[in-house]
Amino acid sequence: MATGAESFGERGDVGKLRALEAHLARLGSLMVAYSGGVDSAFLAATAHRVLGSRMLAVMADSPSLARRDMEQAVSFAASLAMPLEVIATKELDRPEYARNDANRCFHCKDELFSVMEELRTRLGFEHIAYGMNADDTKDFRPGQRAAEQHAVLAPLADAELTKLEVRSLAQAAGYPVWDRPAAPCLSSRVEYGRTVTREVLGQVERGEEGLRQLGFREFRVRHHGELARVEIARDELSRALTMEMLDAITAALKQAGFKYVTLDCSGFRSGSMNAVLPAEVLMRKGA
Repeated sequence: MATGAESFGERGDVGKLRALEAHLARLGSLMVAYSGGVDSAFLAATAHRVLGSRMLAVMADSPSLARRDMEQAVSFAASLAMPLEVIATKELDRPEYARNDANRCFHCKDELFSVMEELRTRLGFEHIAYGMNADDTKDFRPGQRAAEQHAVLAPLADAELTKLEVRSLAQAAGYPVWDRPAAPCLSSRVEYGRTVTREVLGQVERGEEGLRQLGFREFRVRHHGELARVEIARDELSRALTMEMLDAITAALKQAGFKYVTLDCSGFRSGSMNAVLPAEVLMRKGA
Protein backbone atom coordinates (compact mmCIF):
# COMPACT_ATOMS: atom_id res chain seq x y z
CA MET A 1 0.00 0.00 0.00
CA ALA A 2 1.32 3.42 -0.90
CA THR A 3 2.31 5.86 1.83
CA GLY A 4 3.06 9.56 1.50
CA ALA A 5 2.67 12.02 -1.30
CA GLU A 6 5.74 10.78 -3.16
CA SER A 7 4.00 7.46 -3.80
CA PHE A 8 1.30 8.99 -5.96
CA GLY A 9 3.51 9.91 -8.91
CA GLU A 10 3.63 13.12 -10.84
CA ARG A 11 -0.04 14.07 -10.99
CA GLY A 12 -2.01 17.25 -10.63
CA ASP A 13 -3.45 16.31 -7.25
CA VAL A 14 -0.12 15.53 -5.58
CA GLY A 15 0.38 19.18 -4.59
CA LYS A 16 -3.03 19.23 -2.94
CA LEU A 17 -2.19 16.04 -1.07
CA ARG A 18 1.02 17.58 0.24
CA ALA A 19 -0.91 20.66 1.32
CA LEU A 20 -3.41 18.41 3.12
CA GLU A 21 -0.65 16.51 4.90
CA ALA A 22 1.08 19.73 5.96
CA HIS A 23 -2.17 21.16 7.27
CA LEU A 24 -2.94 18.01 9.26
CA ALA A 25 0.56 17.95 10.73
CA ARG A 26 0.09 21.50 12.07
CA LEU A 27 -3.10 20.59 13.91
CA GLY A 28 -1.36 18.65 16.67
CA SER A 29 -4.21 16.25 17.39
CA LEU A 30 -7.44 15.59 15.57
CA MET A 31 -10.74 13.75 15.78
CA VAL A 32 -12.30 12.91 12.40
CA ALA A 33 -16.04 12.42 11.91
CA TYR A 34 -15.93 9.09 10.10
CA SER A 35 -18.74 7.43 8.15
CA GLY A 36 -16.73 5.04 5.99
CA GLY A 37 -17.51 6.87 2.76
CA VAL A 38 -14.57 7.68 0.50
CA ASP A 39 -14.18 11.28 1.72
CA SER A 40 -14.19 10.65 5.45
CA ALA A 41 -12.23 7.40 5.01
CA PHE A 42 -9.49 9.10 2.98
CA LEU A 43 -9.30 12.01 5.42
CA ALA A 44 -9.16 9.68 8.42
CA ALA A 45 -6.54 7.42 6.82
CA THR A 46 -4.37 10.39 5.84
CA ALA A 47 -4.70 11.94 9.29
CA HIS A 48 -3.77 8.61 10.85
CA ARG A 49 -0.71 8.34 8.64
CA VAL A 50 0.37 11.90 9.49
CA LEU A 51 -0.59 12.11 13.17
CA GLY A 52 -0.47 8.49 14.33
CA SER A 53 -1.92 8.06 17.82
CA ARG A 54 -2.80 11.76 17.93
CA MET A 55 -5.70 11.03 15.58
CA LEU A 56 -9.02 9.36 16.39
CA ALA A 57 -11.79 8.39 13.96
CA VAL A 58 -15.24 8.81 15.48
CA MET A 59 -18.25 7.04 14.01
CA ALA A 60 -21.87 7.82 14.90
CA ASP A 61 -24.10 4.80 15.39
CA SER A 62 -27.80 5.53 14.94
CA PRO A 63 -30.83 4.07 13.09
CA SER A 64 -30.02 6.32 10.12
CA LEU A 65 -26.80 4.37 9.48
CA ALA A 66 -27.24 1.16 7.50
CA ARG A 67 -25.68 -1.84 9.26
CA ARG A 68 -23.83 -2.78 6.08
CA ASP A 69 -22.20 0.67 5.93
CA MET A 70 -21.17 0.44 9.56
CA GLU A 71 -19.61 -2.99 9.10
CA GLN A 72 -17.63 -1.80 6.07
CA ALA A 73 -16.43 1.30 7.92
CA VAL A 74 -15.29 -0.68 10.94
CA SER A 75 -13.54 -3.18 8.67
CA PHE A 76 -11.63 -0.46 6.80
CA ALA A 77 -10.47 1.16 10.03
CA ALA A 78 -9.32 -2.21 11.34
CA SER A 79 -7.39 -2.92 8.12
CA LEU A 80 -5.25 0.17 8.79
CA ALA A 81 -5.08 -0.33 12.57
CA MET A 82 -6.70 3.09 12.73
CA PRO A 83 -8.08 4.08 16.16
CA LEU A 84 -11.87 4.17 16.05
CA GLU A 85 -14.46 5.22 18.61
CA VAL A 86 -18.12 4.39 17.94
CA ILE A 87 -20.51 6.77 19.67
CA ALA A 88 -24.29 6.75 19.97
CA THR A 89 -26.13 9.75 18.58
CA LYS A 90 -29.81 10.45 19.18
CA GLU A 91 -30.88 12.69 16.33
CA LEU A 92 -34.13 10.71 15.99
CA ASP A 93 -35.09 11.90 19.47
CA ARG A 94 -34.93 15.51 18.27
CA PRO A 95 -38.38 16.65 17.06
CA GLU A 96 -36.77 19.15 14.70
CA TYR A 97 -34.88 16.29 13.03
CA ALA A 98 -37.75 13.80 12.96
CA ARG A 99 -40.12 16.26 11.30
CA ASN A 100 -37.84 16.06 8.25
CA ASP A 101 -37.87 19.50 6.71
CA ALA A 102 -35.13 21.06 4.58
CA ASN A 103 -32.95 21.61 7.68
CA ARG A 104 -32.88 17.95 8.74
CA CYS A 105 -29.20 17.62 7.84
CA PHE A 106 -28.33 20.58 10.07
CA HIS A 107 -29.93 18.94 13.11
CA CYS A 108 -28.18 15.64 12.35
CA LYS A 109 -24.75 17.25 12.17
CA ASP A 110 -25.51 19.45 15.17
CA GLU A 111 -26.18 16.30 17.21
CA LEU A 112 -23.04 14.60 15.90
CA PHE A 113 -20.72 17.52 16.53
CA SER A 114 -22.21 18.19 19.97
CA VAL A 115 -21.46 14.61 21.04
CA MET A 116 -18.01 14.75 19.43
CA GLU A 117 -17.23 18.01 21.23
CA GLU A 118 -17.96 16.36 24.57
CA LEU A 119 -15.69 13.47 23.62
CA ARG A 120 -12.96 15.83 22.36
CA THR A 121 -12.95 17.70 25.66
CA ARG A 122 -12.85 14.51 27.69
CA LEU A 123 -10.03 12.92 25.68
CA GLY A 124 -8.00 16.09 25.20
CA PHE A 125 -7.95 16.36 21.40
CA GLU A 126 -7.38 19.80 19.92
CA HIS A 127 -9.61 19.77 16.82
CA ILE A 128 -12.53 18.08 15.06
CA ALA A 129 -12.70 17.65 11.27
CA TYR A 130 -15.10 16.16 8.75
CA GLY A 131 -14.91 14.99 5.15
CA MET A 132 -16.39 17.88 3.19
CA ASN A 133 -14.61 18.17 -0.17
CA ALA A 134 -14.33 21.13 -2.53
CA ASP A 135 -17.34 20.03 -4.60
CA ASP A 136 -19.59 19.89 -1.53
CA THR A 137 -19.32 23.65 -1.06
CA LYS A 138 -21.42 24.08 -4.23
CA ASP A 139 -24.33 21.90 -3.09
CA PHE A 140 -27.30 22.35 -0.77
CA ARG A 141 -25.87 20.89 2.44
CA PRO A 142 -27.31 22.38 5.66
CA GLY A 143 -24.88 20.26 7.67
CA GLN A 144 -22.13 22.66 6.66
CA ARG A 145 -23.79 25.35 8.78
CA ALA A 146 -23.64 23.04 11.81
CA ALA A 147 -19.94 22.42 11.14
CA GLU A 148 -19.29 26.16 11.04
CA GLN A 149 -21.17 26.74 14.29
CA HIS A 150 -19.12 24.03 16.01
CA ALA A 151 -15.83 25.23 14.47
CA VAL A 152 -15.35 21.86 12.75
CA LEU A 153 -12.54 21.84 10.19
CA ALA A 154 -12.83 20.74 6.55
CA PRO A 155 -9.25 19.86 5.52
CA LEU A 156 -10.18 18.30 2.15
CA ALA A 157 -12.06 21.41 1.06
CA ASP A 158 -9.28 23.65 2.41
CA ALA A 159 -6.82 21.73 0.23
CA GLU A 160 -9.24 22.24 -2.71
CA LEU A 161 -9.56 18.50 -3.24
CA THR A 162 -12.57 17.55 -5.39
CA LYS A 163 -14.52 14.32 -5.12
CA LEU A 164 -12.82 12.94 -8.21
CA GLU A 165 -9.38 13.79 -6.82
CA VAL A 166 -10.17 12.19 -3.48
CA ARG A 167 -11.22 9.00 -5.27
CA SER A 168 -8.09 9.09 -7.41
CA LEU A 169 -5.78 9.52 -4.42
CA ALA A 170 -7.62 6.83 -2.47
CA GLN A 171 -7.20 4.44 -5.40
CA ALA A 172 -3.49 5.24 -5.65
CA ALA A 173 -3.14 4.57 -1.92
CA GLY A 174 -4.75 1.16 -2.37
CA TYR A 175 -7.81 1.94 -0.25
CA PRO A 176 -10.71 -0.34 -1.29
CA VAL A 177 -13.22 2.44 -0.59
CA TRP A 178 -11.98 4.49 -3.57
CA ASP A 179 -14.85 3.49 -5.89
CA ARG A 180 -17.51 2.93 -3.28
CA PRO A 181 -20.82 4.53 -4.33
CA ALA A 182 -21.89 7.49 -2.25
CA ALA A 183 -23.87 6.33 0.79
CA PRO A 184 -25.58 9.21 2.58
CA CYS A 185 -27.68 8.45 5.64
CA LEU A 186 -30.91 6.51 5.26
CA SER A 187 -32.96 9.57 6.21
CA SER A 188 -31.96 11.22 2.93
CA ARG A 189 -34.20 8.69 1.16
CA VAL A 190 -37.35 9.89 2.95
CA GLU A 191 -39.51 12.54 1.27
CA TYR A 192 -39.47 15.91 3.01
CA GLY A 193 -42.32 16.33 5.46
CA ARG A 194 -42.66 12.61 6.22
CA THR A 195 -41.68 11.91 9.82
CA VAL A 196 -38.42 10.00 10.12
CA THR A 197 -38.88 6.97 12.37
CA ARG A 198 -36.97 3.78 13.01
CA GLU A 199 -39.66 1.87 11.11
CA VAL A 200 -39.33 4.11 8.04
CA LEU A 201 -35.53 3.82 8.05
CA GLY A 202 -35.79 0.06 8.46
CA GLN A 203 -38.00 -0.17 5.38
CA VAL A 204 -35.47 1.77 3.32
CA GLU A 205 -32.56 -0.32 4.58
CA ARG A 206 -34.33 -3.63 3.87
CA GLY A 207 -35.40 -2.42 0.44
CA GLU A 208 -31.91 -1.36 -0.56
CA GLU A 209 -30.41 -4.58 0.70
CA GLY A 210 -32.93 -6.42 -1.47
CA LEU A 211 -31.75 -4.49 -4.55
CA ARG A 212 -28.15 -5.22 -3.62
CA GLN A 213 -28.93 -8.93 -3.44
CA LEU A 214 -30.34 -8.67 -6.96
CA GLY A 215 -26.93 -7.51 -8.16
CA PHE A 216 -27.45 -3.74 -8.47
CA ARG A 217 -24.60 -1.50 -7.33
CA GLU A 218 -25.74 2.13 -7.39
CA PHE A 219 -29.34 2.91 -6.50
CA ARG A 220 -31.71 4.50 -4.00
CA VAL A 221 -35.03 3.47 -2.51
CA ARG A 222 -36.97 6.71 -2.04
CA HIS A 223 -39.64 6.46 0.67
CA HIS A 224 -42.99 8.04 -0.25
CA GLY A 225 -45.17 6.38 2.38
CA GLU A 226 -46.76 3.24 0.97
CA LEU A 227 -44.88 3.85 -2.28
CA ALA A 228 -41.22 2.99 -2.89
CA ARG A 229 -39.67 4.94 -5.79
CA VAL A 230 -36.64 3.01 -6.99
CA GLU A 231 -33.78 4.85 -8.67
CA ILE A 232 -31.15 2.71 -10.41
CA ALA A 233 -28.00 4.08 -12.09
CA ARG A 234 -28.58 4.56 -15.82
CA ASP A 235 -25.74 2.22 -16.77
CA GLU A 236 -27.51 -0.54 -14.79
CA LEU A 237 -31.07 0.40 -15.67
CA SER A 238 -31.37 -1.93 -18.65
CA ARG A 239 -30.95 -4.92 -16.29
CA ALA A 240 -34.10 -3.83 -14.50
CA LEU A 241 -36.20 -3.60 -17.65
CA THR A 242 -37.27 -7.21 -17.99
CA MET A 243 -40.49 -8.62 -16.59
CA GLU A 244 -38.51 -11.12 -14.51
CA MET A 245 -36.36 -8.42 -12.88
CA LEU A 246 -39.27 -6.04 -12.40
CA ASP A 247 -41.11 -8.82 -10.58
CA ALA A 248 -38.03 -9.49 -8.43
CA ILE A 249 -37.65 -5.79 -7.57
CA THR A 250 -41.34 -5.55 -6.71
CA ALA A 251 -41.13 -8.63 -4.48
CA ALA A 252 -38.06 -7.30 -2.66
CA LEU A 253 -39.63 -3.93 -1.95
CA LYS A 254 -42.95 -5.40 -0.85
CA GLN A 255 -41.08 -7.73 1.47
CA ALA A 256 -39.42 -4.62 2.92
CA GLY A 257 -42.87 -3.28 3.82
CA PHE A 258 -43.94 -1.12 0.88
CA LYS A 259 -47.39 -1.53 -0.68
CA TYR A 260 -46.58 -0.04 -4.08
CA VAL A 261 -43.35 0.01 -6.11
CA THR A 262 -42.38 2.25 -9.01
CA LEU A 263 -39.18 2.39 -11.06
CA ASP A 264 -37.98 5.93 -11.77
CA CYS A 265 -37.26 6.16 -15.51
CA SER A 266 -34.77 9.01 -14.96
CA GLY A 267 -32.46 6.66 -13.08
CA PHE A 268 -30.38 7.40 -10.00
CA ARG A 269 -29.73 11.06 -9.18
CA SER A 270 -27.88 12.08 -6.06
CA GLY A 271 -30.02 14.44 -4.00
CA SER A 272 -33.13 13.98 -6.13
CA MET A 273 -35.34 14.61 -3.09
CA ASN A 274 -34.12 18.22 -3.12
CA ALA A 275 -35.90 18.82 -6.45
CA VAL A 276 -39.09 19.69 -4.58
CA LEU A 277 -37.42 22.40 -2.48
CA PRO A 278 -38.02 26.06 -3.41
CA ALA A 279 -35.20 27.78 -5.29
CA GLU A 280 -34.59 30.22 -2.43
CA VAL A 281 -33.88 27.29 -0.11
CA LEU A 282 -31.51 25.57 -2.54
CA MET A 283 -29.59 28.80 -3.09
CA ARG A 284 -28.60 28.84 0.58
CA LYS A 285 -26.36 25.81 -0.05
CA GLY A 286 -24.42 25.26 3.16
CA ALA A 287 -25.44 28.56 4.72
